[in-house]
Amino acid sequence: MVVSSPITKPTVCETKQIRLTSRLLHIGSAVSQLDPFEYVEAGKFVYLARPDALARSLKSRGFLNDYIYRVQNRESITSLLENAFGDKWWTATDAEGEALFPSHLRSLNWAEKITRLRPMIRDGFGHHYLPGSSIKGAIRTAIAYHLLKHSNQYGVPKEQKTSSIEQQLRKSMGTLKRKARFADDPLFMDELFTNYDLYYQKRLVKSRQGPNTDIMRALQVSDSQPLIEQHVQPENRRPFFRNLSLVSEVVISSRFPDYLAKYRDSIYAEMVLNVRTQFTLSLDHEMLSWFRHKQGMKLPFQSADDILKICQEFAQDQWDFEHDYWAGIKNNLNDRRKALDFSYIQDFYEPVKCPYSLRMGWASGFMGTTINLLMPDKTVAEIRDVCGREAPGFEAPKSRRTVIDGRGDIRFAPGWVNFETL
Repeated sequence: MVVSSPITKPTVCETKQIRLTSRLLHIGSAVSQLDPFEYVEAGKFVYLARPDALARSLKSRGFLNDYIYRVQNRESITSLLENAFGDKWWTATDAEGEALFPSHLRSLNWAEKITRLRPMIRDGFGHHYLPGSSIKGAIRTAIAYHLLKHSNQYGVPKEQKTSSIEQQLRKSMGTLKRKARFADDPLFMDELFTNYDLYYQKRLVKSRQGPNTDIMRALQVSDSQPLIEQHVQPENRRPFFRNLSLVSEVVISSRFPDYLAKYRDSIYAEMVLNVRTQFTLSLDHEMLSWFRHKQGMKLPFQSADDILKICQEFAQDQWDFEHDYWAGIKNNLNDRRKALDFSYIQDFYEPVKCPYSLRMGWASGFMGTTINLLMPDKTVAEIRDVCGREAPGFEAPKSRRTVIDGRGDIRFAPGWVNFETL
């Protein structure tokens, strides 16, 4: 009797659950800055309100006109809240007994005095989270970087190799600032991601170049789980909080020609400390097999593991660049506006091997959101001067963002994340 082998159904979609961790992270919101009436500092915390419920409660107490006046004039509402709800206004509730200032809209305050508060994105329930589009966007940049770095391996067309991109950038430098936001699409992104024919069941499917012919269609990245604050008590260790929402001062610094640190400005942002969450990464192998590049370029990935390795490579090159910058910086404790001691940052970048999988979100900066690490330093500096603030004679980017902790030390370089397959 002959026993036939079971037929194995091919896996057409590969799905991985990814745990994402980060020491400190900020993903921008639809609103770049909150006005003074949209947040309230009180003691150790910064509070955000349920605005509609707050307006109704103020109206019921006869304070609505005062509230409207302060909103129109972008004034602080602290004294108004004290008059309406008393000294412990943050405990106030509406007519249904729901908190006007819910705990999940509250952030620990590490700043002495907040100005220009930058909010972090929240979901419809008011919880911080990481949009799948932000994660996928960072991955897309890493893939573009990988293709251009290894252009010969993948058969990247000559016109889209780094040397050609540099030449085209130099020719268009005069108009670059006006069209900078979209300049990379015709230069190389369209060729790398959308210049494909689609074949289904061995037959060419007519489709205009665009989203339908983008190889990233085969990759789906979910939003992360909400970043819910958790109190953790490890055995024989001090307790700590995961996904702790906080507001802190972000120092923008550069350097003098002799590499002495130079203070430029401070801004304030909502961030999340000790991030731990999950998202789903799904690669549709069947869909990926439909794509044939019009000029014969090879696909840069065949599996989810390939994508994770590409991210790690991009992170390593960014890490090396940052290490070299910070290794040369001299602390400046005598700056007249703020003492600059970057010892913690220099220690952070000391390891040769990057311990992270990618850098994403706010503060990933010029080199984390572009392919400029592949360009000559002079060209990158010229692009910076055309598209941003001029800094003749300085490498790009000139400035860095670092975060001050609750004790007043410059301790964090935000944005570095780890991916762990579950």
